[in-house]
Amino acid sequence: MLLGTHAPKLDEKGRVILPAKFRDELSGGLVMTRGQERCVVVFSAETFEQLHERIRTAPMTSKRTRDYMRLFLSGASAETPDKQNRVTIPQNLREYAGLERDLTVIGSGDRAEIWSTPAWEAYYAEVEEGFADNDEEVIPGIF
Repeated sequence: MLLGTHAPKLDEKGRVILPAKFRDELSGGLVMTRGQERCVVVFSAETFEQLHERIRTAPMTSKRTRDYMRLFLSGASAETPDKQNRVTIPQNLREYAGLERDLTVIGSGDRAEIWSTPAWEAYYAEVEEGFADNDEEVIPGIF
């Protein structure tokens, strides 16, 4: 499980060092793609394969499904960490998420998300108050 908030730096070659707590989960390979809210979402290769199997069962007769699949899968890139636990974030994904030197990497259970630090801080500021004050069930049966 990928958890926590980390603040690595993007180097001049577009590489990021994986947070130490994520290395075991992602050392065998990973897939990055576009995420909602203009972040880069990172899955282990195994988790992405399971996700892809579920995506394949979606109804191709639905335009929304086709549109989503095109954007989600066309941005996907399989990567393998190097010996220094660095992975390259492809240029198209860096541009999509507005990634520059300062990054925030968060664990979201079965995936990680890579944000530009200013974008993460703005997002967090926007949604945190609603999180703290929420009085409705958000995840049925849990919260």
